[in-house]
Order: sequence, then C-alpha cells, then structure tokens
Amino acid sequence: MNTLFTPITAGKLRLQHRVVMAPATRMRTDIGGIPGDLMVEYYRQRASQGGLLIAEATAISPFANAYADAPGIFNDAQSVGWQRVVAAVHAQGGQIVLQLWHPGRQSLPELSEGHQPVAPSALLARDTYGVGKNEDGSYEGKLFPEPRALDEHEIYEIIEEFRLAAIRAKSAGFDGVELHAANGYLPEQFLLDGSNHRQDEWGGSRPNRARFLLEAVSVLTEVWGTGRVGVRISPSGIYGDMHDTDPAATFSYLAGKLNDAGLAYLHIIEPRIVGPEDRETGDYAEPIASRQLREFYHGIIIAAGGFKPEAAEKMLDAGEADLIAFGRLFTSNPDLPGRIRHGYPLAQYQRDTFFGGDARGYTDFPAYAR
Repeated sequence: MNTLFTPITAGKLRLQHRVVMAPATRMRTDIGGIPGDLMVEYYRQRASQGGLLIAEATAISPFANAYADAPGIFNDAQSVGWQRVVAAVHAQGGQIVLQLWHPGRQSLPELSEGHQPVAPSALLARDTYGVGKNEDGSYEGKLFPEPRALDEHEIYEIIEEFRLAAIRAKSAGFDGVELHAANGYLPEQFLLDGSNHRQDEWGGSRPNRARFLLEAVSVLTEVWGTGRVGVRISPSGIYGDMHDTDPAATFSYLAGKLNDAGLAYLHIIEPRIVGPEDRETGDYAEPIASRQLREFYHGIIIAAGGFKPEAAEKMLDAGEADLIAFGRLFTSNPDLPGRIRHGYPLAQYQRDTFFGGDARGYTDFPAYAR
C-alpha cells in the first residue's frame, strides 16, 4: 500500500496520505440540523494526521432538505455546531472540508418549512425517496412530490445561498468546501437534459445547462480563493431519475470547463456506485470513469466507488486518480488509514445503522486493538 501513503497536495490542501473519508449522510444531528456531541465524536474518531475528511451533505437552505436529521449550514447555531466538529478534527491533525448541498427536486416539504421542491423544470424524480421522520421518532421513506420550475431570480437567490454557506463554513474553520453536484441534486438537475427542459439561458445547450454548476463554483471560489473548493460529480449515476442523451459529452465538457475554476480537486463517483447508499451493484446509464475524464480534467482527482484497499492502490498506481474516498469502510473502521497501512483486518459495516439512530453503528466501532 505504498502509493496510498505518499504525501500529496490538492490545491492548498497538503495531505500526508491519500485515504479520504467520503461524505456520507448519517442523519445524526441534534434538533434543527445542528451538529451535536455525537457528530463531534464521530468525526474526531475518523480524523488522522494529514488526512482529509469530507463532511456529509449539508443543507444550504431551510427550504430544501431530503433527509430528516441531516445537517445544515444556514444559521448561527448550525455554524457553531460545525465549529466544534472542525476543532475536534484539527486537534487530531486532520483536515476537513464541508459538502454544500441543495437537493432541488429531491426535497420533502415536511423538512423544508412546507416549501414545494424546486428544480430547473417541473419534472418529477420518479421512484425516488427522501427520509422523513414520524411523530414517534421513527424514520419513513417518502416519495418526493412534483417540483415547480425556478424563476430566474430564484436561481440567483440559490447561488447566493451557496455563497453565504461558504462564508459560514469558512467562519467555522473548515479547510475548504465541496459542491455536491452528484446523485441527482440541483447542480446535476441543471446539467443533464433529462431534468432540464428550460428554453432560457439556463437550459438547452450544454454550456447553458452547465452554467448553474459553474456559477455556484465561482461564488465558492470568490469566498475561499483557489485551491480550497472541490466538486463532486456522478457521471454514470441514474439515482434521482437522472438521464442525459449524451452523458459522456456532457461530463467531458464540464470536466474541461472545471480546469479553469482553480479547484482543489474533482471528486468522481465511479460507475459501480449509483446513489448515496454506495451500492456495490446497480444499473447505470453509461460507464464514465475517472480514467476517461482524466483526458479532459488535468487537476487532482478523487475517486469514490466502494473500493477495497487493494483496488484503491491499483487505481492510484495506474494514474487514474490521485486520492481514493472510502465511504462504507470508514463507517465501521474509524482508524481506517492505520488499518490499511499496517494490514490490520477491517471490521464489517452495518447497513441497518447507516441512516439515523444513536451511537450504535456510529461511534461504537473501536479502533483496532493491537
């Protein structure tokens, strides 16, 4: 595992190894989307000297949320909660970036102050579920209702929400931010022609459809400067009822445009992963992997895709990616970098505790006892 443990600089993020913790929705906040003691401990456990953690999808708006007990970054209390998380990670010598998230048409009104979901076009995400919370505290999967199309002034308002969230993240002490443009959320809804039927300057041509994503990146880099912003994409994903007539051309175009954005990295979900649950199998539209987008994007690439350590090492050695993001394995192995480095056995993850609950399956996995 030599390559996984060689230093690398991603923009202005100087890292001592290449084992990245992938963003993973765990639904463990205190009331109001505020990171509490449980989340502080979760991230503290997974921090490592010179390692990078990407914090979970975090709502930038009170009017757009898909998962009960998911975190936000749109008010002071949430910012203070995140500040505690960041301090815990930094105390362990780690670095952490915050994933900024607007789910667009994948929003539940009951979690979004009663607001109808919004999208580029009034097109339903068929057979796609969010997770609501019942009065007894139990969770329930719920279909997203039909969205309404955004007016142009509302598009600019959401871009401004991204800017304000970036400011809050910076004030909380994060080392950077990541735009969540994967898994059928709002930036990808604009990007793909299956979900964007607009006839104005935000739809139609490939440059117009990429405009929202690129303008969101622009305001993030205005706040953070170059080398502190990442973008996550899922070129082969169909989660959220996502389709495009020519995904290879669309994502190749986007990758090329992102060369000029001054990113820290481009974070690519590999074809074997189709949604936020990090499924090991599943159909996908057209397999577009990091190795194809390397031709168009010339900066640092993080690859995510349910990797085992051996496969991760091979991908790095082949030059297809520069860092590898691990999701499921980090849930059950808080000391994952150390386990991989020393060849210690890996604990099996528990799917039934991925989403929501308490410390069980969240902070009760011990580090390896030598």
